[in-house]
Amino acid sequence: MSTKIDDILEELYLIDPAMRDEEETLKKTIIDLLKSRPDGRMDKAFEAELKEKLLAEFSKKTKSGHKRSSFFLARPAFRIGLGVAAAALVAVYVAFAPGTRGLKPAEAIAYTDRPTAPTARVAQAAAGKKPAKLSNPSALRPIQALEKDKSARLSAPMGAAAPIAQAETEAKEAPMAMPSSSVAVLDKKADDRAEVLADRYNQSLNTEGYDRIVESSFAKVLEEPLSTFSIDVDTASYANVRRFLREGSLPPPDAVRIEELVNYFPYDYAGPTGPDGASGDAPFAFDTELSPCPWNQGHSLLRIALQAKRISDREMPPSNLVFLIDVSGSMDEDNKLPLVKESLKMLARRMRQEDRISIVVYAGSAGIVLEPTAGSKTAKILQAIDDLEAGGSTAGGEGIALAYDTAKKAFIPKGSNRVILATDGDFNVGASSDGELVRLIEEERKAGVFLSVLGFGMGNYKDSKMQKLADSGNGNYAYIDSLSEADKVLGQQMAGTLFTVAKDVKVQIEFNPALVGEYRLIGYEKRALAARDFADDAKDAGELGAGASVTALYELIPPSGASKRGDLKYQSTSLSPQGAAAAELLTLKFRYKKPDGSASSLIEQPLQIAPRELAKCSADFRFAAAVAEWGLILRGSAYKGGASLEQTASLARGSLGRDLGGYRAEFLELVSLSKQLGR
Repeated sequence: MSTKIDDILEELYLIDPAMRDEEETLKKTIIDLLKSRPDGRMDKAFEAELKEKLLAEFSKKTKSGHKRSSFFLARPAFRIGLGVAAAALVAVYVAFAPGTRGLKPAEAIAYTDRPTAPTARVAQAAAGKKPAKLSNPSALRPIQALEKDKSARLSAPMGAAAPIAQAETEAKEAPMAMPSSSVAVLDKKADDRAEVLADRYNQSLNTEGYDRIVESSFAKVLEEPLSTFSIDVDTASYANVRRFLREGSLPPPDAVRIEELVNYFPYDYAGPTGPDGASGDAPFAFDTELSPCPWNQGHSLLRIALQAKRISDREMPPSNLVFLIDVSGSMDEDNKLPLVKESLKMLARRMRQEDRISIVVYAGSAGIVLEPTAGSKTAKILQAIDDLEAGGSTAGGEGIALAYDTAKKAFIPKGSNRVILATDGDFNVGASSDGELVRLIEEERKAGVFLSVLGFGMGNYKDSKMQKLADSGNGNYAYIDSLSEADKVLGQQMAGTLFTVAKDVKVQIEFNPALVGEYRLIGYEKRALAARDFADDAKDAGELGAGASVTALYELIPPSGASKRGDLKYQSTSLSPQGAAAAELLTLKFRYKKPDGSASSLIEQPLQIAPRELAKCSADFRFAAAVAEWGLILRGSAYKGGASLEQTASLARGSLGRDLGGYRAEFLELVSLSKQLGR
């Protein structure tokens, strides 16, 4: 905490060096104000408000006759240096701050004229401009303008300089135009000082949380013939990785969940064919494909694909939706609450008479903003969303409990009953622990109320917490970084987001040791299950929404020739397949439950899969392979072999297919950005 206080003071000294004489008084004031806060936390909103208050109090004090050191401010060189330092600070902030990368410094000041940009506010104060007040909603730019700026910045052709590089170039060119050599020296010192402060400032603000991913290693079939995992239809990792790349930085390795990258895209998989088809009466169909592995010569790549039955909006059962919205102070940023509101409006406009919408909010306390309301009353629902404002500390546990109570009061038998949590994840749970919160969510899912999570924002984003909540609540987890992503999740794929066709879906594969020596499941590290969990109906697994597809990729190594384990004293393991079974590559098994069921059904099928040349495989297979290769590179995986971004781009470019929505073309843009950023 003392380091953060020192950082705040250093920024204040840039504005008014005379404040350094009052350092002890300022520190005491900060500590006293912190003690007055209920949670004792120094969040971003409070930090910015604190600086304003200190500046105002100091200014008032000096005007009333307090001794003030004006010597330095009277010197032209110092005034110029101070302005240069502020400009440099803004330039560095442009490279790192949410929503401003790629903008010119002057544009950044206008863009960040909002309560969540303390560094820009420092520059505004130094330039004699009054910073926007924290409580002023008009300081927030309209979400349409936010999207327009974003589109403009992202429309640059592939191969162009990365936004961060452009911002750095502009930041360096502007101050170096000063003619005086003495001013240039002062400029350099101020620039260096500002960069150090900005770096320290951004490090202190970046508290994003990701669970560590330990990659699966190759398993020997003779020792571990069974591979078991839960399906995953979450897409948050892809959208979050996209956000990092477009903001000019590589994502942390633990933010890269390869299965979520692969499953982000729509695929042209065949759905179930009914009782007379191979899929029986299951709510999904499956398919397999095998080819040489693009990044490891001599290895094979196996694809297992699931496709849930597709239903139209008219076929969807009635929905009872409770929007649980985080309106705490940390959500007071353009890419948080304003984007939440516009995203939920998209969903609200698609609701029908038989649907029910409720809105629960939480900050310092939880409350109901909109009682269960018929989906046809669009104007009333939209007005309730428009009226939401951010402010206060965060106690998420109380809000989640109230949301579940609201959902149960409006419960629709045989309908889709769901709480949709919209947050940056930066919340505490009051008197409850995270574990107690998860247990509450698990209990409520048994009663038929599921939980989906929509993540927003950056800097304090808590990915690990939101993933855990969604998994516990039988729901999906998506990250919303733009209105187009909101439209994808809550519009185009609404049925898959809201209507579950199968729950606790598990996959188990038994490999034939005569044809497979070793195997490795790519991704799904958080979804791995023990072999015994497959038949255990008490073991939770993933949910499959209407129309959703799931893709799993295995890298296979052929057998080395050894037919028997010789390292055991009391037992032996040897090759046993004979006859027709000897030609089977694997036996594929699925377990799933109906949305309102408690007993699982089993699908089991042995498969003889003939490998095909990569060029002759389906476009879906080749594109999924390209995305997986990209994920291995971004993670810096120990198993990436000969993977390269050039090969990734080539493979993806040749497998765009119909590309509905342009998502595959966008992927090529991200591969290009990855290359520019040095991965």
